[in-house]
Amino acid sequence: MGIAMALLPSLGLLALGGVFGKRLDQATWRGIDTLNFQLLFPALMFSAAAARPINLDDAAIIGLGTWGILGVGLLLGWMLRPFGPARFLDFAAGWQTAWRFNTAIGFVAISALDADSASLMAIAIGFAVPMANLMAVTALSMGKGLGFRKAAGKVVLNPFFLAALSGVAVGLSGYPLPSVLSEGLNQLALAAIPLALLAIGATLDWQGLMKLDIYTGGLNSIKLLALPCIAWFMVHSFAIPKEQASVLVLFAALPTASAAHVLAAAFGADCRQPATLIAQSTLLSCISLPLWIALQTG
Repeated sequence: MGIAMALLPSLGLLALGGVFGKRLDQATWRGIDTLNFQLLFPALMFSAAAARPINLDDAAIIGLGTWGILGVGLLLGWMLRPFGPARFLDFAAGWQTAWRFNTAIGFVAISALDADSASLMAIAIGFAVPMANLMAVTALSMGKGLGFRKAAGKVVLNPFFLAALSGVAVGLSGYPLPSVLSEGLNQLALAAIPLALLAIGATLDWQGLMKLDIYTGGLNSIKLLALPCIAWFMVHSFAIPKEQASVLVLFAALPTASAAHVLAAAFGADCRQPATLIAQSTLLSCISLPLWIALQTG
């Protein structure tokens, strides 16, 4: 029940975006997407990765585990290519929702399980954010038809990737950021998710929200069911210690991230489908995530 209640503000912001979608012109929403892409989400990603020192022993288990989870999401999502949009750029916009994850909900979920494991979830997010963005930006760059050199430049210079990679470097260094800098970044980060959710609500096809076809149903099933099931099987097969194992399973079970909409908009993809997938994933996780938490505490 606690997780479901924690998700209600996000769902409320989506609805509010739907109400205001027609009251503001498209140029305003494009400006919000640009602000999120260039400044607010990079601040969020940097802060999430740099907030706590990263222990090398935990990093070895959790870092490799999260990369494996992301890789499985990418491969399973690719299997839905025949059922997705014809244009590859639009497919890539939705494809990324199979492995992206909601950072804020991650910390809520882990606190419901064990407040002391927040530092381990921070490590998972710190390692996963650069890899998730590397995969997403590469896929979207391919969809744009860019050559190898231009695609590599898009990946390396992408604000999401640079911010996440810098945050991991700070976390691994063990040196905390100056309080003035960290507080300023945190204030920027706090604005990222609410603005993104409003923009998603404005773009969302509300009539199609509850329609799950093979493509959208498949992507949601991968994110909320297949990945945590595979993670649960792997942590038990390799006898990973309970704390790290619980973090990896919950990380795999998180709904997809609103950053998928921001990145799709930045590349000029059709944003309606990722917006719908984000809303569906958030709504369905009200049911699935508490079950995964109960499984870890049982």
